[in-house]
Amino acid sequence: MQTLLQDALLWVKNLGSTGVIAFIVIYNLATVLFIPGSLLTLGGGALYGVFWGSLYVILAATLGATAAFLIGRYVARGWVSQKIQNYPKFQAVDSAVAQSGLKIVLLTRLSPVFPFNLLNYAFGVTRVSLKDYVLGSIGMVPGTVLYVYLGSLAGDVAKLGMPQDISPQAQTAQWIVKLVGFLATAAVTVYITRIAKKALNQSVDSQANL
Repeated sequence: MQTLLQDALLWVKNLGSTGVIAFIVIYNLATVLFIPGSLLTLGGGALYGVFWGSLYVILAATLGATAAFLIGRYVARGWVSQKIQNYPKFQAVDSAVAQSGLKIVLLTRLSPVFPFNLLNYAFGVTRVSLKDYVLGSIGMVPGTVLYVYLGSLAGDVAKLGMPQDISPQAQTAQWIVKLVGFLATAAVTVYITRIAKKALNQSVDSQANL
């Protein structure tokens, strides 16, 4: 798969100015087809630099994530519901989303615990609105910029995936993003637990009043 994606990135590079559109389309397809986007994100940095690479990747990732969300909600709802039964975390997320959709989407995007591609489909079967889902996707930005930056250091699509000397600045950026991800994971865990406890107490009170 890595070789295939590298070949696709080289093809995009050879397209010149129209390659941006091809890059976004390929990224969209990868997102919908559960193909990890890390190499493509690195490729965005190698092809377009930090600023434009980040912009194109964020746009492509958001479009792809939105497409997966809509497929999960309107086309493959039954399949997605069955798939996420193997992930108990998503059951808790669904309850929390009903109360604070935007906040939950934002935190799960920041957290590395939740798989990005499956999460796109999973949110489609929750009660989160499309607006909150898209706005919450801003949580992808820190991790995206880091990967694009690392890709820009390679400077060549052919070097992606190969061992690279990482500068102190890049190492610092990696630790910052990891810290943000850890804090987001802790925050979403505490928040969901609190909501679940509140719902349980309300259920117990309702039963007691019968």
